[in-house]
Amino acid sequence: MSRRMIVVTGGAGFIGSNIVARLCGEDRRDVVVCDRLEEAALGKWRNIAKHPIADFWQPEELFEQLERHAEAVEAVVHMGAISSTTEADADLILRTNFTLSRDIWDWCALRDARMVYASSAATYGDGDQGFEDDGSLEALALLRPLNAYGYSKMLFDQYAARQSDRGQSPSQWAGLKFFNVYGPNEYHKGGMKSVVAQIWPRVAAGEPVTLFRSHNPAYADGGQKRDFVFVDDVVDIVGWLLDTPAVSGVFNAGSGRARSFLDLANATFAAAGKEARVEYVDTPESIRDKYQYFTEARMERVRAAGFAGQSTPLEEGVRRYVQDFLATTDPYR
Repeated sequence: MSRRMIVVTGGAGFIGSNIVARLCGEDRRDVVVCDRLEEAALGKWRNIAKHPIADFWQPEELFEQLERHAEAVEAVVHMGAISSTTEADADLILRTNFTLSRDIWDWCALRDARMVYASSAATYGDGDQGFEDDGSLEALALLRPLNAYGYSKMLFDQYAARQSDRGQSPSQWAGLKFFNVYGPNEYHKGGMKSVVAQIWPRVAAGEPVTLFRSHNPAYADGGQKRDFVFVDDVVDIVGWLLDTPAVSGVFNAGSGRARSFLDLANATFAAAGKEARVEYVDTPESIRDKYQYFTEARMERVRAAGFAGQSTPLEEGVRRYVQDFLATTDPYR
């Protein structure tokens, strides 16, 4: 009898490749990656090069391959998306982030496969409605994302909730609202890399790093806060969901504690054994009116559902990222 299979879309990307690394290390199921590797020079292929994946599928052949292997597919972990919050083509964002997700959902529901997918904290918009991961249609309708990316993720959360209410869902489904995830294998993301990865070259050289000046009197320069979460912690949640098929719903995936950008910069300097040097520049006017000054995941729902994992403290997560990856000759997991 052939082994069960988990398909990870976006499996060569940042969070996806860390999920692939975990699943391949467990060696309990065949792991298939569906993704585009893009230019070889970007190094995205290196995100999966150390792991014995069972197969690699091009996105164009996803449904053909899913159908071909339908009896073996246990779950689709759908991380594939346009994750840039500054992408200008809203139609492309919707086709990639909503339409594809909808079609994967429908296939999983038809073929009795499970589905775990990437939602986003961007669905919360400016946070006026709080950061409570209530997955009901009523609660989702109150959210006001600030960009097309956040809208596309909210739209699919609403589709999932609606289909679930109608009894037309996969046997297990879970959407994870990722907050500010940082960690290895994000190097291909350019300007969408975490702040740790972006400031690392200057930190390593002992040079000053630049953060945005605050334009909100309630926050000091560098005092803008985010829920920064180490990638291992969100992979823990994915792994727990795959091992707990009775749990479905929309859940936050964060640390549960907001920390400032200055805290993050100081932790990066400390991990490198360097004296902190921070300078400030104005937030660009193009994003100033949409800038979030505070995000913090409410983690009670996933813990009430049985997840017992603990969040890595910011200083420890940054230390591990810097010393085990960024400061090494081979920073890939």
